[in-house]
Amino acid sequence: MHSVDPDDILARLDPEQREVAAHPTGPMVVIAGAGTGKTRAITHRIAYGVSSGAYAAPRVLALTFTARAAGEMRTRLRELGVAGVQARTFHAAALRQLHYFWPHAVGGGAPEVLAQKVPVVAEAASRLRMRFQGSELRDFAAEIEWAKVGMLTPETYPAAATRAARTPPGLDLTAMARLMSAYEDAKADRGVIDFEDVLLLTVGILRDRPDIAATIREQYRHFVVDEYQDVNTLQQRLLDLWLGGRDEICVVGDPAQTIYSFTGASAVHLQSFTKAHPTARQVSLVRNYRSTPQVLGTANTIASMPGGARRWGGAALVAQNAPGPAARCVHYADDVAEAVGIAGIVEELLAGGTAASQIAILFRINAQSEAFETALAERGISYLVRGGERFFSRREVKEAIVLFRGGVRADDGDTPLPDLVRDLLTGAGWSRVAPTGAGAARERWESLEALALLADQLLATNPSARLGDFVRELDERAAAQHAPTVEGVTLASLHAAKGLEWDAVILAGCSDGLIPITMAQLGEEIEEERRLLYVGVTRARRHLVLTWAQARTPGNAGHRRLSRFLDFLAPDAGAGVKSGRGKGSRDKAGRGTSRASMKPARQAVCRVCSAPLSTATERTTRRCQSCPPTYDEPTYEALRTWRALVAKSASVPAYVVFTDATLTAIAEQQPSTNAEFVAIPGLGQRKMDLYAAGVRAVLAGEDPAEVAARHTS
Repeated sequence: MHSVDPDDILARLDPEQREVAAHPTGPMVVIAGAGTGKTRAITHRIAYGVSSGAYAAPRVLALTFTARAAGEMRTRLRELGVAGVQARTFHAAALRQLHYFWPHAVGGGAPEVLAQKVPVVAEAASRLRMRFQGSELRDFAAEIEWAKVGMLTPETYPAAATRAARTPPGLDLTAMARLMSAYEDAKADRGVIDFEDVLLLTVGILRDRPDIAATIREQYRHFVVDEYQDVNTLQQRLLDLWLGGRDEICVVGDPAQTIYSFTGASAVHLQSFTKAHPTARQVSLVRNYRSTPQVLGTANTIASMPGGARRWGGAALVAQNAPGPAARCVHYADDVAEAVGIAGIVEELLAGGTAASQIAILFRINAQSEAFETALAERGISYLVRGGERFFSRREVKEAIVLFRGGVRADDGDTPLPDLVRDLLTGAGWSRVAPTGAGAARERWESLEALALLADQLLATNPSARLGDFVRELDERAAAQHAPTVEGVTLASLHAAKGLEWDAVILAGCSDGLIPITMAQLGEEIEEERRLLYVGVTRARRHLVLTWAQARTPGNAGHRRLSRFLDFLAPDAGAGVKSGRGKGSRDKAGRGTSRASMKPARQAVCRVCSAPLSTATERTTRRCQSCPPTYDEPTYEALRTWRALVAKSASVPAYVVFTDATLTAIAEQQPSTNAEFVAIPGLGQRKMDLYAAGVRAVLAGEDPAEVAARHTS
């Protein structure tokens, strides 16, 4: 590798990025907004540290969350003249250590890792004489993952799931815990482990074998963690063991892009980093090099609304690019019209010179994809669906690679590589003309077409390339999960779009019920939906179109409203959309309403941050879910003890006395008069007569057991 002058490395960066790179040792936390060059900053930090002699490349472990991101980091480091840095995902790094140290710690070879949980979950359910559909089994597999990354056991799961308001479909929490236990037994009988076990077992070895822990800590002395807002409890525990009390760590993340809490990820580790490392240097990257001022204006407005960046801990992004076209908000009568309209917008973009591979249609749930696939196929527009099976795991891709391997010996050296590849692909079912319609046949063709185009790209960069070179290229890409670019419009869910970017983004289905999704009820759940929309908007470089439909099917009355997160766009999105009750709509009782007759209800707001309150729990406590409780912990615990004793004596569940939300409101507001007591939502005259005296006694500091005893005597 070529050597690089350390000063040259710093000269390539903006002031904030240079602040990151110029301090390669010691703890550092980087809050990096979307498109602000975080990968550039941290790779230059590593390169500067190596070139300046601060540390040796093999002593650095850079951790990411996707194989693609790890591959990109390695590529950038090579371009900077740095070789030997280990850039891996948490799982890849742990699996490598597990395979190496298993013979020393346990004996024999490490167990095989399950490719999928669902078959074993199905076996576990069968052992318990339970029968479920495939979708339910996938939900249970996801719930098992959530429990394991939280380091929960079947015994501790029910209580933790109750606190987190988890509700596995079709099972109560006790039954879910039994299924978890049966799943672990089924794995043990098969002699396999799952991906979470890779981390759990590595944690166990490092904890129980100080000699192995010391060996790993000697190998890796400097750590970099990308996307730190997505770290879960288990990954943080493993990271702590790798560090072993040292503070040579740089973390990079953006609390405004925390969208995976359903998997156990939490921005708490990012937000509390300076507490764990008091001497940490803090840097914020806010210069956005991806998007136009118009795109960022929409993103910043979404984030600056009550509950936005102020709560997330982010900052407004500052555009560095030239102005572009204005963001558009378009509404349609129904979902079918929306899909057809979006296909038309895609045609306009293509006609204007935007490449198909630089256009994305993003949506909240995968079920929305089919309508867009059909509309694009009817117009002959190529597309690919992202977020499903990995490219190199697809059956047609595997079959094609087998054909390529078999064809290497028959390569006569005269047939141009692209022609040879296409001849072989014909045997795998590829044709020069794309099939009409949507679905599996079209997806299969798109996969094979991507291989054909990759052969063109390889020949362009290496004119002497032959089929053997092409096979080696595919092997390298498969190892790095570096899928080829398909020249088609990308269809992806908002979650699958994280970390990607396109010249043009069409955000579809921007109506309440989809964004935010109906299932989001609690304050923090609503905020995560807002962040999800923010992530989707910030994927766009130049063109941004937001669309929504008033009805699901043609001919039906339009009851939908524009997403509450986009109310600021209502003047451009259609008459009456902000209220959601335009002419001809109906109220909950089915009565027709007119806009003129409606009076806006007074909005309850958080007494801490003044953000709107959206759930019954928030209105009861008069505090939004994202703001921390303001009660005194001993007082709250005393009230809980008193409630439990009173409920036990009456042989009723504790919530019959007071719900958790009501108990929290009492602890925070500490009512001293009957008027203050009944002013708390959920408390009326009856509960005041029954419990007010006891509540006041506990709040006054009396022993909760004695107060409860007086109540029952």
